[in-house]
Amino acid sequence: MQLRELGRSGLKVAPIAVGGNVFGWTADEHASFAVLDAFVDSGFNLVDTADVYSRWVPGHGGGESEAVIGRWLKASGKRRKVLLATKVGKPMGDAGSGRSGLARRWIRQALHDSLARLQTDHVDLYQAHEDDPQTPLEETLGAFAELIQEGKVRAIGASNFGAARLAEALAASARLRVPRYESLQPLYNLYERAPYEAELEPLCRAEGIGVINFYALARGFLTGKYRSRADLGKSTRGAGIEPYLDARGMAILAALDAVAAAHRATPAQVALAWQIARNGITAPIASATSPAQWQELARAAHLALTTSDIARLDAASAY
Repeated sequence: MQLRELGRSGLKVAPIAVGGNVFGWTADEHASFAVLDAFVDSGFNLVDTADVYSRWVPGHGGGESEAVIGRWLKASGKRRKVLLATKVGKPMGDAGSGRSGLARRWIRQALHDSLARLQTDHVDLYQAHEDDPQTPLEETLGAFAELIQEGKVRAIGASNFGAARLAEALAASARLRVPRYESLQPLYNLYERAPYEAELEPLCRAEGIGVINFYALARGFLTGKYRSRADLGKSTRGAGIEPYLDARGMAILAALDAVAAAHRATPAQVALAWQIARNGITAPIASATSPAQWQELARAAHLALTTSDIARLDAASAY
């Protein structure tokens, strides 16, 4: 399995990343440990999480995913086998608490807290989880530069940035002569193509920015599990699936089914393989709640789609 460099960071990434949003939420600690073991044992290495995971769950305060990963790292001794990616910027406290955004003080405090939960002395990729227009780019990028110089962060990335703002940040890094965002984490999948392809993709390819896209399986819709409104009760994520159940969504599923049948694969594997084959994509992020589920997804990295397969999927998902 060929590793891909993330931007010009020097980080070598296997072609699928595992999403940590489910750890400590829909995957309990035992299941999370098992998924992480299966992930590493199958040759993959980028674990993506965030400080805010899973603050949206009643009774959670954020940090649950990082804490589970940290306990797994301590128990397994596999820190050197993984690249740890986490994020800062989403609210970790009430409005006015100062526990959100990309101000220097909060970035430093948030990383300190993340390192403690992850039980490590550095993260490989530290990402701005969302833009903070209230904080000057110079302050944010300067704070990240300090953390890199201190050896607490190896590279930085951006998540949920628009093309104009990402370009502005890249220009600021060049002007200030500080490390730039080497990766972008955008929403991208077969159904949701336009936001990335229209403006972000040309910029990332021109600048050599690595792309680790989230919702690679459209909240699970592209697995083929949800084909009617009657299927929405199959999981806690069902409510978020309904917008995909339109004529275009059904056409995408039909194309996935056809390509999957030709390769003796699953729709999820084909959906990920389509992304892996796209120039500029470093590694789509996929979540799993069991080793068996991860092992199914991992096979996408070895699935070679033909030119006609990709054309069929492109046509069905045209926007």
